[in-house]
Amino acid sequence: MKKILLMNGPNLNMLGIREPGVYGNDTLEDLEAGFSEYARAQGCEVECFQSNHEGDLVDKIHAAHGACDGIVYNPGAHTHYSYALRDALGSVSTPCVEVHISDVSTREAFRHISVIAPACVAQVKGRGFAGYNDALDILLEGVTERLGEGFEGRYAPGQVIVAGRDLIDE
Repeated sequence: MKKILLMNGPNLNMLGIREPGVYGNDTLEDLEAGFSEYARAQGCEVECFQSNHEGDLVDKIHAAHGACDGIVYNPGAHTHYSYALRDALGSVSTPCVEVHISDVSTREAFRHISVIAPACVAQVKGRGFAGYNDALDILLEGVTERLGEGFEGRYAPGQVIVAGRDLIDE
């Protein structure tokens, strides 16, 4: 059975309260339950982890090395500036898919930049909670090539981005 680490970063514990027009009314607990159910149906075991603290997230990524088959990760605001988390992902062989509930590439300009994605095998954005399931599907395909630098210039907003190819979502 494959083991998947579901990680959520800062402020995602406020789902259901924080900006429901952007993120919806469902809670982090709803997200974790739905993802875990989907993953079990795919034959996976899930460990859920959320933290508002960068160091705790770095430690969790390090612990995933050799212990997990993949990481589904919404880094929240850390997406745009945390080189520590990017380096943590780059230091482990565990493939990671970056997920965002909203399409960050169509929101405020500061949200267009992801320093995390180049260390990931894919980026899923703007698909709501379903994007987490999409991320698991990508991991189960066995994708291991990372997106790398400059990935964002190769894809249009609204796409699910997978290293080496892209899936256009209508």
